[in-house]
Amino acid sequence: MTAAKRHILVTSALPYANGAIHIGHLVEYIQTDIWVRFQKMQGNQCTYVCADDAHGTPIMLRAQSEGITPEALIAATDKEHRADFADFSIGFDNFHSTHSDENKELAQGIYTRLKKAGHIHTKTIEQAYDPEKEMFLPDRFIKGECPKCGAEDQYGDNCEACGSTYSPTDLKNPVSVVSGARPVKKESEHYFFALGDFEAMLKDWVNAKGHVQTEITNKLNEWFESGLQDWDISRDKPYFGFEIPGTKDKYFYVWLDAPVGYMASFKNLCDKSSELNFDDYWAADSQYELYHFIGKDIAYFHTLFWPAMLNGSGYRTPTGVFCHGFLTVDGKKMSKSRGTFIKARTYLEHLNPEYLRYYFAAKLGSGIDDLDLNLDDFQARVNSDLVGKVVNIASRCAGFIKKKFDNQLSANISEPALYKQFTDASDHIAALYDKREFNHAIREIMALADHANQYIDAAQPWVLAKEDGKEQALHDICSMGINLFRALVIFLKPVLPKLTEQSETFLNIAPLSWQDVYTPLTSHKVNKFKPLMTRVDKDKVAAMVEASKENLDVTPTKKPAKDKKTMDNNELIDFEDFAKIDLRIALIKKAEHIEGADKLLRLTLDLGDETRNVFAGIKSAYSPEQLEGKLTVMVANLKPRKMKFGVSEGMVLAAGPGGKDLWIMEPHAGAQPGMKVK
Repeated sequence: MTAAKRHILVTSALPYANGAIHIGHLVEYIQTDIWVRFQKMQGNQCTYVCADDAHGTPIMLRAQSEGITPEALIAATDKEHRADFADFSIGFDNFHSTHSDENKELAQGIYTRLKKAGHIHTKTIEQAYDPEKEMFLPDRFIKGECPKCGAEDQYGDNCEACGSTYSPTDLKNPVSVVSGARPVKKESEHYFFALGDFEAMLKDWVNAKGHVQTEITNKLNEWFESGLQDWDISRDKPYFGFEIPGTKDKYFYVWLDAPVGYMASFKNLCDKSSELNFDDYWAADSQYELYHFIGKDIAYFHTLFWPAMLNGSGYRTPTGVFCHGFLTVDGKKMSKSRGTFIKARTYLEHLNPEYLRYYFAAKLGSGIDDLDLNLDDFQARVNSDLVGKVVNIASRCAGFIKKKFDNQLSANISEPALYKQFTDASDHIAALYDKREFNHAIREIMALADHANQYIDAAQPWVLAKEDGKEQALHDICSMGINLFRALVIFLKPVLPKLTEQSETFLNIAPLSWQDVYTPLTSHKVNKFKPLMTRVDKDKVAAMVEASKENLDVTPTKKPAKDKKTMDNNELIDFEDFAKIDLRIALIKKAEHIEGADKLLRLTLDLGDETRNVFAGIKSAYSPEQLEGKLTVMVANLKPRKMKFGVSEGMVLAAGPGGKDLWIMEPHAGAQPGMKVK
């Protein structure tokens, strides 16, 4: 019995219209695209929409620096993004912009409903204000000395030296990144969304099976324990965005209208299609499926604010929010100085995009673990799996089919038991794709490819071709090989759409569906075989890395009054400078609260031959119980710092923007306290 067709709406996080797509972004879009293509192969109605996130202060300021309007900037970025996505075969059904009529109507409508229901309130807050630019400054547009440890050149929300989090108004000697002026404190009335009104609903939604991954559920439950805070949803003029209805010079904070962009892009598609109806997917009682694929760094917005906004305004909540980890290259954070911060376009100028699609698929699972692009492994795996195994099957057999049998396949499936191994694997591989366990699916597919190559090796068609009276055996063996190749292509089609198209041309068949694996090709004429994929050229990988060093270290056409370092343009250091840092594995023997400290935890760290006392600004993200017994990484040769609560003898390393979104560094099992990190 055939299962009923599913109706699925899928989105990826919206790329910000202030910069180019890079390979870190592509982890998400490739993951989503593979899943969508698989669903479509199953005959499901699966719609994939996305949009550029086009609002906010950074876009306004960049447009000013380039002497163009924000609209012109986002139009140019839209063109670049679309080209990059298309060349990586990211098959959006619709790609739109948050700066659209649909998004304005929906965002203002959601706000109006929330306000009418009593979930919006105002209060006066004090913010940093740039008197020269006459604008309030977001946290990342202020720098100064950390109010806790005194470190210079720190952002307005957290200190990268000691890990403390604080308000921008607490910075010492603050400077506006925009103008170089000293900010002043100024009051302003802001609009807030009462997130706490939805705590019970959110707890039920978060803890319902399938809505979010277990790791995210655990993190969200910690946030519930600490209490949900009201969310500031307004920004003051000047700001590039949508005005809040019924206000003057007040605009929606970009994170309010950005997720509404999912709805807006879909509405834009519905208005162009007779087959899709907006309410079928977004009404509160919708039975259709809605999934968001996002990075784990924006889980807070997508699993708390977004479901609460939808629920409070009368819309349905997501069926699932699927988070993924970050991309590292050669085991390290993507780096401009090393040439591993690689733009999508730079990659495309040197390498086949299907290489990267395959490599990411081979590494991606359903969890939130980080993914590493090891460039040596990348080259070896693609060459071994795709060229050496899959494509090799067709190339080994197609020549004999052409020369001896005029491109006509045999009427026989000579090894039905072997072919049944492939068809028997179909349901299991499909289940792995559906559960986003792409790495396990690839492992199963490559095991089948090994069986196919072993069969050809054992049958030795090149020997039979030289013997008289072996024509039928040769015909059957090579036809069998072509059918095994076809089955592998079916299983790989969600990952390798271009290779599949080329294979369909060679096989002289219509686009493959998943069910086609059960019907092999017999007495069928194929076309002349042409090489389907070449090996990864090591020199091209090196050239891509070198080009990334050149292309990404570009001086902006226009700078602020004072040249300020940013997160994406850090001042380069020599290796000798880095070598001075002594990073060590440490065991957290004890973690405890500190009386009178809002943001610090006291950690007792075991370094093997000694223990250290360290104060860490991670209280907002961890309870002591979560930390004790964990291994982490610390800076062991940091000068001891006398603090209000005692002396801190080092610093633990953590990643994330701050607040609740912090993750301490945890080495793999096998690392021992005291080991030096190299």
